[in-house]
This record gives sequence, structure tokens and C-alpha cells, in this order.
Amino acid sequence: MLPALQKLQKFIRLEAERGYDNRAVLGGLDKILPVWQQEAREDGVPEDFIQDVIHCLEGYASYSVPERAECLQTLLIKINNLTASETTATASPQVQPAGISSPSQTQREKSKSSSRSRSRGYTLPADTLPAHGLKAPLTVLPGIGPRYAQTLRQLGLETLEDLLYYFPRRYDDYSRLKPINRLRYGEEVTVIGTVQSVNNRDTRGGRLNLTEVIVSDGTAALRVNWFNQPWLAKSITPGMQIVLSGKVDMYLGRLVMNSPEWEPLEQEHLHTHRIVPVYSLTAKVTQKMLRRIMYQTVSFWAPRIQDYLPEWVRQAGELMPLPRALLNIHFPESHEDLKAAQDRLAFDELFLLQLGVLQQKRAWQANTATIFEVPDSWLESLIFNLPFELTSAQRRVLAEIRDDLRSGRPMNRLLQGDVGSGKTIVAALAIALVTYHGAQAAFMAPTSILAEQHYRNLSRLLSNPENPLLAPDAIRLLVGDTSENEKEAIRAGLADGSVKLVIGTHALIEDPVVFADLELVIIDEQHRFGVEQRAALRLKGNNPHLLVMTATPIPRSLALTIYGDLDLSVMDEMPRGRQPVETHLLSPLERERAYALIRAEIKKGHQAFIIYPLIEKGQNNNNDEAKAAVEEYERLQREIFPDLRLGLLHGRLPPAEKDRIMRAFRNGEFHILVSTSVVEVGVDIPNATVMLIEGANRFGLAQLHQFRGRVGRGQAQSYCLLIPETNDDIENERLLAMVETNDGFLLAERDLQQRGPGEFLGTRQAGYSELRMANLANVHLIEKARHLAQSLFEQDPDLSLPEHQPLRLNFERFWQGGRGDIS
Repeated sequence: MLPALQKLQKFIRLEAERGYDNRAVLGGLDKILPVWQQEAREDGVPEDFIQDVIHCLEGYASYSVPERAECLQTLLIKINNLTASETTATASPQVQPAGISSPSQTQREKSKSSSRSRSRGYTLPADTLPAHGLKAPLTVLPGIGPRYAQTLRQLGLETLEDLLYYFPRRYDDYSRLKPINRLRYGEEVTVIGTVQSVNNRDTRGGRLNLTEVIVSDGTAALRVNWFNQPWLAKSITPGMQIVLSGKVDMYLGRLVMNSPEWEPLEQEHLHTHRIVPVYSLTAKVTQKMLRRIMYQTVSFWAPRIQDYLPEWVRQAGELMPLPRALLNIHFPESHEDLKAAQDRLAFDELFLLQLGVLQQKRAWQANTATIFEVPDSWLESLIFNLPFELTSAQRRVLAEIRDDLRSGRPMNRLLQGDVGSGKTIVAALAIALVTYHGAQAAFMAPTSILAEQHYRNLSRLLSNPENPLLAPDAIRLLVGDTSENEKEAIRAGLADGSVKLVIGTHALIEDPVVFADLELVIIDEQHRFGVEQRAALRLKGNNPHLLVMTATPIPRSLALTIYGDLDLSVMDEMPRGRQPVETHLLSPLERERAYALIRAEIKKGHQAFIIYPLIEKGQNNNNDEAKAAVEEYERLQREIFPDLRLGLLHGRLPPAEKDRIMRAFRNGEFHILVSTSVVEVGVDIPNATVMLIEGANRFGLAQLHQFRGRVGRGQAQSYCLLIPETNDDIENERLLAMVETNDGFLLAERDLQQRGPGEFLGTRQAGYSELRMANLANVHLIEKARHLAQSLFEQDPDLSLPEHQPLRLNFERFWQGGRGDIS
């Protein structure tokens, strides 16, 4: 047995005899570490075992007695295995069990026995092997006791499989070595050198300990400093060759490195001299320790993972095999391998997502629905009597909806149209097609103010005295503020069928609401509703037709991916006579120009919005939007517009108060509405002609486009003024897209590329696992995944063939039991 292992074994047995009281060594077991580490390295003890000992003993004093016993007994087992492996080093390697440390590639050899074959790892005995493979708990890994496992649980890491799929959040590239004489200030580099001297001293009156090491590589010498890590003076010794990775700093005109990562040259370079993974951490978990744990798990398990994709899919997609992808996503050998690994894992997510979307669409289409057909002459007469002419886009979408309603299958259509494109008219005509046969329709909006707005518009269109399609009392409004007596009357009318159309908020899905014959469900701004809310309304009927609408233009890649189970209708044409909103980007110094324009428009009898971002502008490092809006409202009322009436709207107001303020603004009681982003969706104020957006750089382009859509809804020329917080050229270049185009779809594509998919998804993603690798702006990869998923789906839609069973298993895990929704 190696002397260092023999010494450690002696201490462990003495501690066990004392009942694990941490008194086998004066001052505690951790006091042996500085000297023991050096002796162990000189004896050639594998570095991964040395790290296990360090981890066990550094926290030993804080462990409970059972945890101490478990920790030390685990070390004893490993000592026995290391000793046994010395005699079998030349034997053929055994297959290692779950979570066993991968062998080091080289070991430090003592000069006295340079020809001696050293151990290359260790193996747990059979009675300690995990029974469930990748489902085994992390405590099967060397150096992870119950307490540390509890800490890792805060990162969502409980099993070996969790580790394998816990992907790095970024990578630091230390793979390009540089000689010391070519180092430059500020670089992140890796250097290899020989330790010339080690000096450990206290500074600042003993408040700070400094370990100073001089390293030379033959071209020059470099000073390396570590702070408050005095034990390093025992681990790093003169003559040792080490690898350093970190940032080059400067002190008194000389280049230095402060607190870099370091390893002995002989060790597997997990932390240095390579592309290094950087993981998300929590308290008491360091990058170095987590990388070591990851390397143990990934290097053993990744090669043993079965690639569940059919071979023809992998070849057609030109995809890296899954075992290689998992290895290279954690410890890439090159940038090319890292990119290929990212593409493979992103493809898998998109592919599984597409399969689920296709299954949902098939399930929906397998249902039957009531057929609604109307005479062509009746529909043309209805269109002719509208107070305006339909655009070609509106006619095209109406034809698509009409085909759905007479198909015998339930309509499942997403209607996306830019702000002001006339979606409400199309919805009204869809309602007319259903109520022509005496059936019922429900229209759900996210807020009371929007529900009231739709109620007025739909009543005007469907209960026009000159050509009424529905009696006025057959159209009702049901919101939270509706009186109890009126609610009772509406519920009775819905139950007996006399109410043909109800417009409302989530009040529509409350249990007392029962429909006699609900055949059409329309949901406005559908991303504002959760999966359960949409499903609850749909269940009020028997496979009713479903039309969901959004004014947020959805990029094509998202429409293909997230909404692939819906038939998509796009309205990309504005009604005649609608003037585009003039958009201007102003610097903060030009704010007075914006105020002058607002005052001029108000003199003409118009109104204005002034929007502030959700994040307060740095006064208290506080994200309280209400306080920000309140402060600016008071300043504007006091200093800028003392003679005008200003209203204040923000997210902390009760819903009833929000509705009251919006009604007052719509009715002209305020000249200016100071608000946060709560005015973003759907509110129609035809008299408003100016939209001033402060802190515009804090909003996405799609959201800014929604704000802009709140003005320009009347006949007068309207304006949108963007004022960023600074004159940052890069940020303002992004905002210039708002000036250049009124095309919401183009802006949505740019927004997706710049800010990601969050603004477009709403609650849609509740049905499947969070996408961890897929970039939803990567249209090429999405289309590849969609095409191959469709090809597989045509062959085996239920994944029932024997060769597809591994894929089916992963598919079911990804979709978490099928919680996806069809709207």
C-alpha cells in the first residue's frame, strides 16, 4: 500500500474507534490535509481520489455522526480498491459502474520508481453499485454525501441523469496556450510553467493572507497571487509544473494573474487548457467541484447512452450521435464539436416537440363537429351591408373559416393579424355563420375593458337596426362587474338558448355558466390565457369550433414550432383609409420636442399616451413600476402640463380601478394617460394621436409595435415617439427598425433574433418540457426537425413499431404525460 494511503487509513480507523468525535487528530481531521495532499501527490495517488478526501475532510467538522461515518467508510472502500488495482494495473480494464470516476490519463511518478506502473482509477465493490443506473441518487458518486447531495438538489440535481442533462450556461475558451512573454493585459489565457518560488504571508495587519507564486516557462516569469487560501502553499511546491487559466491583470506596471484556476500538469485538464464549461451554481457549490462531478458522470455514462433517434433520421439530419453530443456539450474537444453537439441536442427538442404537435393535431381532427353551411347569397348580402369594404386578407381568412365550419371537423385556427387589421370583423362574420343556424357562440377577452369594447363593436355589427342578425338581448356581456341579477339572467339565457352570443372575461368559465348549444369559441389575445382556461371554455360545448386570435405577429419559425397544431390564418393588410403612424426616434435631450407635439395635438382636441418602462430608472434599484409611474405622473402634472388633466394607470391598481381609468380616458375626461405597459393590448381610443414611450430601449420591438397600435385608430394623423434612456448607438440602431417599418411581422422576426421567444409564447409552453437547447430563431433547424418529424409520423404516428420504442420512451418523458393543449 502506498505510504500516503496507509497513513490516511490509520487516521480513519482511529477516528472510527473514537466514535467519529473528530478528535483522532489534534484540532480535527481536516488538519492533516495540507501535508497529506503533498505526500499523496508525491506517491502518485490519483488526483480524483485526493479531491474526494479533501471534500470529505474539509466539511467533516460540520457533519453529523452518521454522515461522518458514511464519509470515512466510503474513503476506506476506495483505499482498498486503489490498493487492489495496483496489482492488476496491467490487466484488461473492467466495465465501470454508474458514477465511478474516469481514470486519469497520466500520473505523477516518484523519481525513485519512474518505471513503476501506477493505478489508473478505482472501482466500487459490487454491493455499492446503484441499482437503477442513471436513476441512481448522486450519493453513489465519490465524495457526495447526504449533505452535499441536498445542496445539489437546489440546482435540480438529484440523479445521475440530472447531471448528464445539466448543460453549461456558457464556455470559457482556455484552449489556446500562450508563452508568458506574449501575454497581454486583459486576456483570458492558459499558460504552462514551472513553479520557481512560493511565498505565503499575511498583509493588511493580518486581515488578508497572500499566497504568491512565481511561475516561469523559459520565455519569462509571471507572478500569480491567491488571496486567503494559505493551504495552496502546501499544494504548490517549487519545481512543480502547473497549468494556469485566468485573466491577465496588471500591478505596478507588471503583468500578474490573480486567483486563476490551476492544476498539476499531469492531471486531466478539466478546468484549464481547454474549452471549459461554466455551469449555473448555488451556494456552497464551486465550478471546480461541479466540473469534477460532471466529468466523472459524463465520461462514464455518455458513451453508454442509447441513441434513440432512428438511424435514417440521424443521417438525413446530418446529426452527431447522441453519446458524442453529450460528451461534447459538457467537455468539447473543439468549437466545431461543440457546435455539432448543440445542434444535435437542439434538434432533439424540436423533433420531439413537432411529434407531439402532430399528434395533437391528429387527435383534434379525429373529432367530429357540427356542420355549418350558409347560402352564398346570404353571406354576400351580409358583407355588402357592412359599413366598410373588406380587405382581400379579410375575405381570404373568412373563406378559410367558412371551409372549417362546413368540414365536419372542429375548427382549430389561429388568426394572427397586425394591430388594426380588422380581426374583430372576421370574428363577427364567423359568429354570424354559426348563429344563422340558432347555435351559440362565446367570445373571451383577457380584461373587462376589452370585453366591453368587443361587446360594443359586435353589437353594432350583429344587431344593426337596419339589418339585425341577432336581437339586442341575444348578445350579452358577462364580466366580473356585472351585477348578480344580470348574471343570473345571462346564465338562464345561455342555459335555455335565448342568448346566442356572450362576450366576457374568465367569468365565462365559472361553473354556473352552462350553454344549451355552444358551437363556436373565440378567444382574443389568446396568449394571455392559460392552457386550463382555454380548455375549460371549450369543454362548455361538445367539440365546438375554436378560433383564437392575436394581435402580436408571430414569427414564422414560432408559428411552425409552437403553434404547429393550429391551422394558421394571417391578416397582413390594413383597411383602406388608415394612415400609418409616423414614428420618430428622439434623444433624451429632445424630450421638450415631444412635449410640444403633445400640447399641439391636445389643442386640436386629441389625446396622448405617455408610457414608462416596468423597471424604475435606478433611484432605488427597485423594479416597482407603480412607483416609477407615480413619480413621473406627479412631475408631469406639476412641471410640464399643469393646465391639463392627466390620468395614471399601472399594474398595481385593482382591476376595477384600471377599468374605471381607461373608461374615463376613452370618454375624454383625461387629456393624457400616464401608464406602464398595461395599455399594450387591444384598447381602442380613436381620439388618441400621440404615443410617447420613455425608456424605449427597455422594450422589445414587438411590444413597442403594440404600443404604437394604440394610436392611429381614427382618421387623424398619429405619431409614435421613442425616447431611449441613453444615446447608445447600438441600442438606438435596434430602435430605428421602428422608424423604418410599420410591418409587425418584420419587427417580430427581428425581435425574436434579438430578444428570444419569451414575448411571443405567453402560457403556450405549459404543455411540454422547457426548451433548454433549441433556439426558436433558427428557422433552418426548425424546418429540418419539422420535415423529418412529419416523415416519421406518416410511417408510425403512434410510435408503435419495435424500432421506435426508445424514441417513444423519450417522447413521453419530454411531453410529461401529455399535458399539451390544442389551443
